[in-house]
Amino acid sequence: QVQLVESGGGLVQAGGSLTVSCIVSGGTLNSYAMGWFRHTPGKDREFVAGISRDEQKTAYTDSVKGRFTISRDNAKNTVFLQMNSLKAEDTAVYYCAGARIFHIDIIRSRAVEYDYWGQGTQVTVSS
Repeated sequence: QVQLVESGGGLVQAGGSLTVSCIVSGGTLNSYAMGWFRHTPGKDREFVAGISRDEQKTAYTDSVKGRFTISRDNAKNTVFLQMNSLKAEDTAVYYCAGARIFHIDIIRSRAVEYDYWGQGTQVTVSS
């Protein structure tokens, strides 16, 4: 059974940086396109960033472009989301997700396209 476990969330001041990680077990990371989503109360789950199986393609929601970087280490079955210049509006529970996909160069950006989800990690940015 594929499991995703996030870590690295916490409290950070506005303007600071934080990196959240996601370890995948029960499956081979390079079989999945990966993504990060976030959720705040009263809002829909939002796509934050995605990365293709071959690591060559990435995508970001407009509000985080230039500040966040998604990466993956297939050998270590780990996906990262490095977050810089954090803002109060980045406060959310961040979820790692994996999509079973044949093509190595495709990114998924809709939650319904993902097959596996982590339990989430809270990121709080104080202003």
